[in-house]
Amino acid sequence: MANIIGAIASSHTPTIGFAMDANKQDDAVWAPIFAAFEPVKAWLAAKKPDVLLMIYNDHVTSFFFDHYSAFALGIGDQYRVADEGGGARDLPPVGGHAGLSRHIGESLMADEFDMSFFQDKPLDHGCFSPLSIMWPHQKSDGQGEGSWPGTIVPLQCGVLQFPVPSARRCFKLGQGLRRAIESYPEDLDVAIVATGGLSHQVHGERCGFNNTSWDQQFLDLFEKDPEVLLNMTQADFARLGGWESAEIIMWMVMRGAMPAKINCLHREYYLPSMTGIAVAVYESEVAVDPALNAGAHELHRRHMAHQTQGAGKLEGTYPFTLQRSVDGYRINKYLHQLIDPAFRARFLADPDATYEEAGLPQIERDMIARRDWQAMIRYGVIFFLLEKLGAVVGVSNLHIYAAMRGESLEEFQRTRNTKAMYSVAGSASTDAASWDKAGAPPAR
Repeated sequence: MANIIGAIASSHTPTIGFAMDANKQDDAVWAPIFAAFEPVKAWLAAKKPDVLLMIYNDHVTSFFFDHYSAFALGIGDQYRVADEGGGARDLPPVGGHAGLSRHIGESLMADEFDMSFFQDKPLDHGCFSPLSIMWPHQKSDGQGEGSWPGTIVPLQCGVLQFPVPSARRCFKLGQGLRRAIESYPEDLDVAIVATGGLSHQVHGERCGFNNTSWDQQFLDLFEKDPEVLLNMTQADFARLGGWESAEIIMWMVMRGAMPAKINCLHREYYLPSMTGIAVAVYESEVAVDPALNAGAHELHRRHMAHQTQGAGKLEGTYPFTLQRSVDGYRINKYLHQLIDPAFRARFLADPDATYEEAGLPQIERDMIARRDWQAMIRYGVIFFLLEKLGAVVGVSNLHIYAAMRGESLEEFQRTRNTKAMYSVAGSASTDAASWDKAGAPPAR
């Protein structure tokens, strides 16, 4: 089974990344940051975790307010460094443990956490600022090649646009994370990393606010009496630590994933400028034999599978799971571009050029070119992208339905109450008339 070996709490201010990239290790102003992270590096080197579960928040880099989620779990197999305005940092992409991510996602959904999921999004300083200083890595060669000691599972928390989750909700999410990780059947050592904070405010006339005494009190309570923190409101955190210190609710995710009694192996605090920078390492106070919980983990896996139990036996049915989403991401991403009029025009004029641009392998090019609807469904394309392709090339939904059943249009229509024909093609489309003999507008 997977095992949580301990936890790290770290601020994620871009100050950390700046000091590292500018080689400020020996500068008197910046040296305390590097010194504070040395014990963390040593702990990671000794424990050699396979996976770091990184709890962070994006800073309006890869996540924008057109769709903003409380909790978004990365389920991909690689994460690049984000460009936050002045070019991306010279760091290699870090691998994602997609199997563990999917298991966590399924577990949290079964426990009634309404998660969102992402892949193919770069991660900003919320993740890479602490990761780059605590986990030794081989720098990029300029082509994106490099290496890290292990993989990550990123959990992005939406803490910028209010309302945001409460500290208690974050703590409960952490408890769910523990159930998820420890029920994963592969032998993995996992460390939980919580990022953000401490006291700081970066906007308005109160910009520059800090409260070192509160920061120290927070660290004490976090370790010894987190229940006090769980009862606090966002207004409480803002009053004591500044508005942007709301990030510290992400620490409560990690605290919920750890046992009630923990040992603090290392703790350091430094306030160089705008943000109280803290870093700490925790382990469980009591070692528990994993065999004691084996039965509980098996019950939890059954709980996870309850909603879809037996669905795999439904003939001709291909549920679009997280696994299929990851496996079919490239072709689905390609077909999703058909919502863009400019891409549609390019696709119709020179499809091979668009295949090449997207890096589609021959099998995917052939399925699209043949309009092999049945093969694409089996391969992992979601139907709602097939109907977009149909709308672009002048094929009705009914034609696609029939093809997936291996029937002619006439055979399929005999199983319907009417012979209605429709598509998702808009009013500007001229292709619909070729199959819509009555000239009626598409219906759904």
